[in-house]
Amino acid sequence: MSVQASDFGRVAVLMGGWAAEREVSLVSGRAVLEGLRARGVDAHPVDMGRDIVEVLTRGGYDRVFNVVHGRGGEDGELQGLLDILGLPYTGSGVLGSALSMDKYRTKRVWQGAGLPTPGFCLIDGEAALARAAGLGFPLMVKAALEGSSIGVYRVGDEAELRAAWQGAAACDSHVMAEQYIQGPEFTASILGDACLPLIRLETPHAFYDYEAKYQADDTCYRVPCGLPEAREAELRALALEAFAAVGASGWGRVDLMLDEQERPWLIEVNTVPGMTDHSLVPMAAAARDIDFPELVWRILAQTLEGADG
Repeated sequence: MSVQASDFGRVAVLMGGWAAEREVSLVSGRAVLEGLRARGVDAHPVDMGRDIVEVLTRGGYDRVFNVVHGRGGEDGELQGLLDILGLPYTGSGVLGSALSMDKYRTKRVWQGAGLPTPGFCLIDGEAALARAAGLGFPLMVKAALEGSSIGVYRVGDEAELRAAWQGAAACDSHVMAEQYIQGPEFTASILGDACLPLIRLETPHAFYDYEAKYQADDTCYRVPCGLPEAREAELRALALEAFAAVGASGWGRVDLMLDEQERPWLIEVNTVPGMTDHSLVPMAAAARDIDFPELVWRILAQTLEGADG
């Protein structure tokens, strides 16, 4: 079926919100807005506030392109609201959004499904620090409900573990410790039922942190990723399986690493990934000759197909 810009009707590009990733979301939203308008879509910017129901109702929108990163926009809350309002929206539905936003429970699901993910535990108090240390150092300490590497630390001993726990707990009441994987990091961008070419991430930072993602000029993105074609195909299939296991759909990203024995380890899922000039999904799409306006068109077109969301 040939899709015309008029088929989308009046589109709200939701961005901003009130989470820690607000500023990144605003940049992503402006890029999406420009991309949709370049293809003739009647798209309008909406900075999501607590009055979002009134704004959407008054605006007479026909569908939503969601680029609200983090809590409120990526955790199932907005998805449930849009379901109630009867507005089709991009990306995962309530279940996939809520589950994927929780790094700890995502890993529990993967573990139950027999998918490879580094050892982990919840740090729910002082007593749990010893359990976390038992995973062995170095460790990653993460705010389980944040994105963009906010509240994430790499620690090498018990003193650093305690400090990182306190720092992550300032962002999120749910803090997780995870075994550190020494080896290359990759990201797999999902578009519909396909996994786009893998990107290998290389940074001089201790890990791919917030600065490396959005501010640094010394982060290296390798596409092609440098793996043999058959090996990359295996990892892309694993990423699709991991994405589906948590109920995610439409578009998103799966992060994974290879250890020194080249075994894969799944790290996390993003269901509303960044769409800035440093972002990975547009970069992977470009490797398939999909430019940015075409990418956002394809994502929005999923709302016409009866996909989840």
